[in-house]
Amino acid sequence: MTGFNISIIGERINPGFKSTKALFDNSDIPGIQALAIKQAEAGARYQNVNIGARALTEPQWMAEVIRAIQTVVTTPLSFDFPSQTVQEICLSSYDPAKAGGELPIVNSITEHRWDLMELYGRFKFKVVMMASERVEDGVAKGNKTAEEIYGTARRAALRLKNDYGMPLDHIFIDMSVSAIIADTEGLNRSTIDAIKMIGADPDLTGVHMMGGLSNIGQQLPPKAADGSDLKHCLENAFLSLTVEHGFDTVLGTPWRGYQRLADDHYVLAAYRNFLEQTGSNALRAVRKFYKA
Repeated sequence: MTGFNISIIGERINPGFKSTKALFDNSDIPGIQALAIKQAEAGARYQNVNIGARALTEPQWMAEVIRAIQTVVTTPLSFDFPSQTVQEICLSSYDPAKAGGELPIVNSITEHRWDLMELYGRFKFKVVMMASERVEDGVAKGNKTAEEIYGTARRAALRLKNDYGMPLDHIFIDMSVSAIIADTEGLNRSTIDAIKMIGADPDLTGVHMMGGLSNIGQQLPPKAADGSDLKHCLENAFLSLTVEHGFDTVLGTPWRGYQRLADDHYVLAAYRNFLEQTGSNALRAVRKFYKA
């Protein structure tokens, strides 16, 4: 089957990966540069940069990492940290000219955590907006229904457009993807339905929808009985159901590649079945899938 027309934000410059953590622990700039080159050569459209808690204790080291990456690749960068102070250092260190004039991405804001937008104006950037929570009566609340996710995405995107003059195609709506083994509330179904609603809204034409797909297969065995990459098949199943509705960006490992599953593929059929289940039925469906 053919691949998808999607963009990959390379995720590997992140201490959540043991090999990358070792690079950070040893302040191995050449190793980090090699990783950036590998992601670029594998087709990453952007590269996410997250050095963990060290960004707070040694923010200038994060600046050094950014400058070092930009000496070896032209890929625009995404800065992954909720601190305004850290983001300001990242944006100050980034040179758009070394990325072909491309703006960086600030990752991320929510309706409850909007302070990073105070940097807009002094700096120009694209932004990741989390649709997983809303503000209600001044309190942050998690979104569980498609209507709540869609409503949050629409409010935030139009606020960014109307109040800040941000082009819609500079906005990435992060659609939370849940682990199927723990999804007893139909959260993945809500996410997919919300993607369809956003994609069908003419006022939101141009926004990007994105997500980190590795959550889907958490705690599932990596391989199927036939030796195929089970977790990756589940990621492809999600994309097979959402790309046509406007989901166009993945935070992921670029050399894994993504392929559309045939409509009769057993993993796609199983994933469709998961989406219809809630409560104990959802857990039984996962156990059945394990056995298969």
